[in-house]
This record gives sequence, C-alpha cells and structure tokens, in this order.
Amino acid sequence: MRTALTHDGYRLHMEEAGQGSPVVFVHEFAGDHLSWEPQLRAFARRHRCIAYAARGYPPSDVPRDPAAYSQENAVRDIVSALDAAGVDSAHVVGLSMGGFAALHFGLAHPERALSLTIAGAGYGALASGHAAFRDASLQAAERFEAQGSAGYGPVYAAGAARVQYQNKDPRGWQAFAEALARHDATGAALTLRGVQAGRPALDTLAGPLAKLAVPTLIIAGDEDDHALEPALFLKRTLPCSGLLVLPKTGHTLNLEEPETFNRAVLDFISTVEAGRWTARDPRATGEVMKLS
Repeated sequence: MRTALTHDGYRLHMEEAGQGSPVVFVHEFAGDHLSWEPQLRAFARRHRCIAYAARGYPPSDVPRDPAAYSQENAVRDIVSALDAAGVDSAHVVGLSMGGFAALHFGLAHPERALSLTIAGAGYGALASGHAAFRDASLQAAERFEAQGSAGYGPVYAAGAARVQYQNKDPRGWQAFAEALARHDATGAALTLRGVQAGRPALDTLAGPLAKLAVPTLIIAGDEDDHALEPALFLKRTLPCSGLLVLPKTGHTLNLEEPETFNRAVLDFISTVEAGRWTARDPRATGEVMKLS
C-alpha cells in the first residue's frame, strides 16, 4: 500500500500488485479501489497494477470543501497517483466516472497515457442528456445526505443498468451493494455535485477529442442505454479508437463480465505494446464505394 498526495494536499490510498508495464485503474462512482480486485488478480500476472481510492472515498481523504471536487481535480489525482508510484506513463483503465477521468487525463496529458480504456461512459455524456443527468446527480446527492449510504446505497445499486449484474451474479451484486452502503455519504454527495454534475458534455469537446492520438478502447454494455450513443460518438470521433459492445450487459462491466472484460483489455494493451493499434484507415470512413 502507498499514499499519494494530491496537488491540493489530500491523501489518496493506493494499492499495487505485479510487475511489468504499468496499468492504473480509475473506479466508478458506485465503486472504489476494491472494485478492481478481479482485474488486479488477472493483470498483475503481466503488469504493474495501480488502483487508488478517489478523494471522497475512504481510506482516501474526504475533503469537506465542495470546491475540492471537480473533473479537473479527478484528472490531477490520476497524475498524483502516477507520480507517487514513480511512473512516467501508464495504460489507464477507467469505468464510468473513472472512464471520464481517464479520457480527460488523455486530453490533458497524452504523453503520460500509453493507452486509454473508457468503459461505461456514460450517462449525461452528450449535450442532449446533460441537463437531465445533472438534475439526477443533484437529486442523488440529496438522497445520500438525507438517507446516508446505508439507506440510499442499495437503491442506487439496483438501478436500471445494474440489475443485469444482480440477475447474473446475485452474490457478487450483493457484495457490491453492501460495499456501496459503506461509502462516506458526504464524499458521495460532494462527488455527485462537483465531479458528476459538473463535468462537460463530451460532444462539446469534439475538436480536442478528434486530435487525441492515444490508442483507446471503448467498452459499453448493450443494456446500458445511456452509454451506447456516447460510445458510438467516441468511436466516430477518436482517431485511434476501437469499440466493444458486450451483449446482455449493463453498467458494472468489470464485475458483471470480468473474464470478458479482462481478456478484451489485456488483448488491447498487448496490441498497443506491439505497435499494432493504429489510427483508422481513411479508406474505412464510410464513403460510398465507387463502381468502375
């Protein structure tokens, strides 16, 4: 275990496993660093794995200042984790909130990203649904404050894109829901307001995204309705991206389908390291074929 110190003086709890090229895992809102355990066990056979708890998620510090929570600070915290580990660049794997942080990290620090895996990103990602997502995030923040994580966490864990996990693996889902019920309610509420509700819509960043040359794997579950259109947008916009859609799968991708997720991301990283994950061939851009 290791502690990273953020640029504004907060401590982030980190855990590491394995040796090899580094992979940093960035968790979703409803998870924490422990949510990546199925990945650490698999990836550590080939890679140096780094997982950390975001600010607001014990045993990391839980700032009481609302201004400490933002998309920009989520990116800076990835930098802090890499610096604390003595890592110049890494493969960055993020789910949902962590996927957004990973993508923004790639935009801000492309030289430090060996590759990006953007999974389950996600609800409110496009301008058309951004206001509704912001309102839902603010309402959820109020419920975490009013009911506590023990009261509202299990409700959040049974959302429309989580029931797939519950149906496939009731025991695994129960452990996930119980872990969410132990989250710090203040940290959850401030994260919802500052990070989730405050992040920009991705289609307002189309220009910078079109110039992002970092190899990227986009993953979405086909029953994670809010993630499908953003996934297609990212595939069409990011020049070095590939898209994987998992059938009969919801939002909690890495836990719901761990073997498929691990195999896909490990194969992606191997392809990147072999220099074979390249930009899209311009001949494959969908123009009407000319007939001779």
